[in-house]
Amino acid sequence: MMVFGQLFQEKNNPPYRFHLDEPLMIQQMAKAIFSLLPTLPDQPIAVVCIGSDRSTGDSLGPLVGTKLLEKRCPFFSIHGSLDSPVHAKNLEDTIEKLEADANPPWVIAIDACLGKTDSVGYMTVNNGPVHPGIAVRKKLPPIGDIHLTGIVNVAGYMEMLVLQNTRLSLVMNMADCMSRSIWRAACWHENRQSVLYPSQDTSLSN
Repeated sequence: MMVFGQLFQEKNNPPYRFHLDEPLMIQQMAKAIFSLLPTLPDQPIAVVCIGSDRSTGDSLGPLVGTKLLEKRCPFFSIHGSLDSPVHAKNLEDTIEKLEADANPPWVIAIDACLGKTDSVGYMTVNNGPVHPGIAVRKKLPPIGDIHLTGIVNVAGYMEMLVLQNTRLSLVMNMADCMSRSIWRAACWHENRQSVLYPSQDTSLSN
């Protein structure tokens, strides 16, 4: 049996950074996510997947949300998918609804971003909120207790066009890696909660 108090005891300081081609990348990203999750017995966790299905580069978040819903991700509630994206027009409403809950969730935010040429293909896991819209110079509210980002293309010039002309293959591969990592971390988290708080029902419906 896993003793979750001792699991992944050795932690690095965030941000964690992973490339698509790294061996065991999904396992390592899952460890990073799991190491940052709260352990309170009554703390709900929400994954907010930000982006638009109308732009290839910006569809990373909705793709992750769709894949997590298909996997029936345990314990975490999922907000944002290809069918129902969380984007610039409804992000504030989404945040307000989450904060208005009687027991507001701890939030994992997912978003695409642009970066340097040699950073394309990297994904990060970091403490604190993500700031959506920076790449395209939009002022949107920050969100997340932790956040995951995927660097889908190069920043610096005509960012909206760059996002729209991002390779779908890259975004799909990132979404697959992120969703599998989150799903694995969610399974570990659910098992840890059942060990730490055996009298609690830690299962949540998405």
